[in-house]
Amino acid sequence: MPIDFRLGPAETATRAAAAGFAQQVLKPARAEYLQHAEHHKRFQATQPAYAAAVQGGLLKGQVSPAHGGSGGTLIEAAIMVEECYAIEPSAALTIFASGLGLTPLNMAAKPEHAEFLAPFLSGDGAPLASLVFSEPGGVANALEKGAAGLQTTARLDGDEWVVDGDKMWATNCAGWDFGGCDLACVVCRDVTTPAAPDDADADADADPADRVMIVLVTRADLDRNGPGAFHVVRHIATPGHTSVSGPHVRYTNVRVPRKNVLCARGDGARVAFGAFDASAVLVGAMGVGLMRAAFDAALAFAKRDSRNGAVPLLARQAVADLLSGIKMRTEAARALTWKAAHAMENGPGDYDARRELALAAKVYCSDAAVQACVDAINAVGVYVQTFQIPWPARQWLANMGLDSNAYDLDQPFSDLLNAAMVLPIFDGGNVGIRRRHMQQLMLSPTYDAWAATFGPSETQ
Repeated sequence: MPIDFRLGPAETATRAAAAGFAQQVLKPARAEYLQHAEHHKRFQATQPAYAAAVQGGLLKGQVSPAHGGSGGTLIEAAIMVEECYAIEPSAALTIFASGLGLTPLNMAAKPEHAEFLAPFLSGDGAPLASLVFSEPGGVANALEKGAAGLQTTARLDGDEWVVDGDKMWATNCAGWDFGGCDLACVVCRDVTTPAAPDDADADADADPADRVMIVLVTRADLDRNGPGAFHVVRHIATPGHTSVSGPHVRYTNVRVPRKNVLCARGDGARVAFGAFDASAVLVGAMGVGLMRAAFDAALAFAKRDSRNGAVPLLARQAVADLLSGIKMRTEAARALTWKAAHAMENGPGDYDARRELALAAKVYCSDAAVQACVDAINAVGVYVQTFQIPWPARQWLANMGLDSNAYDLDQPFSDLLNAAMVLPIFDGGNVGIRRRHMQQLMLSPTYDAWAATFGPSETQ
C-alpha cells in the first residue's frame, strides 16, 4: 500500500463534524464561562456544551466498539482533537478527559463491567469520567523499587474494597456539583495483607507495580458511603484551561463492591500507563491545534497591520521568518502525531517501538506549541502594560524576556500561550515521566530504533 497523507472519507467526515461542533458549541461556550471569575464556576458553566457533546455522540465515540461504543481510529481522534483545540481548548479538554477516563475500560473491561459504561453509551445527560491517578506528592517516582509507592490505597474487607487517599489534577474527578464524578478509575495501591508468608509482596525489594490496581468508583458508590466519603480539598486555578476542573480531592473509607475492581493488583500499572500511551498522541494533537491557531492569528495580523510602516508586517523578513518557522513546526508536529496514531494501531514494530512514537509526539508537539505561541507573540509585537497580565503569566514572560512584548489582551495569543504552557507538564510531564520512558526504551537490550517505521530489523 503506497504512503498517502490525504484524508479518506471517514477522516474527512470526522474533521468536518469536529470543526462544526467547535464553532457552533465550543466557541459560544467560552463566551458563557468567561462571565464567571472563579474557575470551578466556569467549569460548571460548560455543562450545557458538554451535554451537547454527549447528545451528539462524542462520548459514545470514545468507547470502543468492542464495548458497545462507536469509537473510530486513533487518527480520527487526533483529527477531532486538533479541530476542537484550534477553536476552544478549555471546554474541549473536559470532553476529552472523559475519554481518558474511559480508556482503562476500553483496554480491560469484561462483560461484567458493562453497567459502568452504560451512562456513556446512552447519549443522555452529562456523565463525566475520570482517570484518577496523580497525587499531591507526585507519582513520577512512585513505581521505583524502594519507593513508598502510591499513597492512595485499597484494602479488601470482606466483600468490599475500602479506598483511602488524596488525588490531584484528575480532570473531571469531582463531577459537576463537586460531590464526585459518574465514573472514576482510581489507580491505587493494594495494601491487603499478603495471603501467605511467601507472597512476593512480603519482600521489601518487590516491584511496587505488583501492588497497583484500578478500582471503579461511581457516584452511586460515593452517595451510598455518605457525607465525608468524598471531599474537595481545594479547587485549583490555573493560567490556562480556565474552565477545567482537576481539584485536590480526598477519598475517606470509601467502600465499593468486589465487582468494582477493573484491574487486580499486578495489572493496574500496565493499564494505567497504557491509557496514557494513547493519550500521548492526543496531547500531540492538542499542541498542533494550538500551533495552528497561533499561526493563523499571527498571519492574519501580519497581513493587515504595518505598525505604521510602508508595508505590511509580513513583508518584513524577520516577521516572515518567525511565521514560516511556526508553519513548518506545525506541519512536522501533525505528521508525527498522525504517524504515531497510525503506528499505535497498525504497526509496524512491537508495542515498545510503537509506544516510542506516541511518547515522541507528546514531547515534541507540546514543546513546539509553547515555542510557536512565543514566536507568534514576537511576530505581532504589540506592547501592553504588564500589570494587566495575571501574575503567573507575567512572571513567566519576565523570565523569558517578553514582559514588554506582544501580549495584548485583545489578541488571542495570551490565551493560546497559557493553554500551551501546560502541555509539557500534564498527562505525564515531559521531563519527569515521558522522556524517562523513552530513555528506558532505549536502554533495553532489544531496542530497535526504527522498527515503527521500517519494521523489525534483521539483526533483532
